[in-house]
Amino acid sequence: MSGIRAASRGSEIVSSNIANANTPGYARRTLSISSDTSGAAIGVRINGVVRHVDQQVINDRRLAEAEAGYRSETTSALTKIEDLIGTPDSAGSLAARVADFEQSLITAASRPDATERLTSVAFAAKDLAKSINGIAQGIEDARTQADRSIDAQVQRLNDALKNIETLNSRIVASNKKGTELSALQDQRQLIIDEISEMVPIRVVPRDHGAVALYSTGGAILLEGRAVEVGFEPANVVTAYQSVSDGTLSGLTLNGVSVNTSADRGRLHGGTLGAQFEIRDEIAPAAQVQIDALARDLIGRFEDSGVDPTLAAGDPGLFTDAGNALDPSDEVGLANRIGLNALVDPEAGAETWRIRDGLGATAPGDAGDGTLLIALKEVLVAKQPQASGSFGSSGLGVDGIVASISSQIGSDRLRADQQLSFASAQAVELAQIELANGVDTDAEIQTLMILEQAYAANARVISTVDEMFDALMRI
Repeated sequence: MSGIRAASRGSEIVSSNIANANTPGYARRTLSISSDTSGAAIGVRINGVVRHVDQQVINDRRLAEAEAGYRSETTSALTKIEDLIGTPDSAGSLAARVADFEQSLITAASRPDATERLTSVAFAAKDLAKSINGIAQGIEDARTQADRSIDAQVQRLNDALKNIETLNSRIVASNKKGTELSALQDQRQLIIDEISEMVPIRVVPRDHGAVALYSTGGAILLEGRAVEVGFEPANVVTAYQSVSDGTLSGLTLNGVSVNTSADRGRLHGGTLGAQFEIRDEIAPAAQVQIDALARDLIGRFEDSGVDPTLAAGDPGLFTDAGNALDPSDEVGLANRIGLNALVDPEAGAETWRIRDGLGATAPGDAGDGTLLIALKEVLVAKQPQASGSFGSSGLGVDGIVASISSQIGSDRLRADQQLSFASAQAVELAQIELANGVDTDAEIQTLMILEQAYAANARVISTVDEMFDALMRI
């Protein structure tokens, strides 16, 4: 009878293995049995159910998936910024707007008396300013989306840690009672997988089947009790906000602030760390470059050597929200740059000022293209940059745009390569883990062996019954 019970229990486990062959988090089970020769009873002892996992492979797979998630998020952010700037050969890109503006100045200089050509210069300049505004707004949107993603992930992380704490308690209780706990362990593994996508973690076994969780950066996430991860979301993230000045929230663990930077972050490496890097490093770095472009563009056209009609402190062709450039207020300048209202056709201004000077009180010689030529020359003149990371050599506006496009493109290409490697590693480790999972062919073979064992035990009972019947007939 003990043999029949063991075969029946083994058949149940094999059936469960086959049924859950494609269930995420399910680990193959086998029945542990031994010969029972204690006392007068001789038969089969069921020792318990063994859950087969290769914990090292699982740990490596989790770290690889966290890395792939991190690379995917950062690559996506860089791709978005690159798309905002555009490639030099694409229509509507920043480089194309600069080229259109330059061409409009050349065309107007050839016929300075043509009002429609002066209007084209004004619209080309306005389109360039709007293009810079759009890029800056797109960068702010990327930061805002990252902040919202952080908030959502922190809530998920807190819920998952609480669930692990609860499952630990149930597993410990089941272990002490000697009841089946494989299903609880499967459920816990799935939740740990969810956590590891957000934060790379290491799982440390504790007594009676419990586990502790530590981030690879050294933060304690669960040791007996789950920590409370704190974060305060912002409704909108602007160019003027940062963690360093206290206008953006970092992370806290049980109320204690932790570093969230890319190089020393305690929870860096998964999708959560990627969103902090996007919000606080990748996007702000792009903002600095585009602000530097706006500063250069405004400053070039404020020079009275270019437009003699400008007085000291007067804004030039491009303005900072209608004002002259203030070098000490560069943050967010790309959001504020615009065309001077004195030459804006949509504001009812007179475009002849582009030809005769912004400070002119009346139209001058309609055939004089001197100022238009000067505007074109200052646009392409190579000048050293007062801000941004463009090196020490002088650049024209087209050179600044090319440098920004090249930097972003290079960063995105490198991120693509890193993502490709991380994804391949994660897929390979997942395949290795699956190879250690349920093999339906092997399970069918095991089921056939159990069927034979069941039949043999049943034959013994049948034979004993026949023997007793024979004895009773004597």
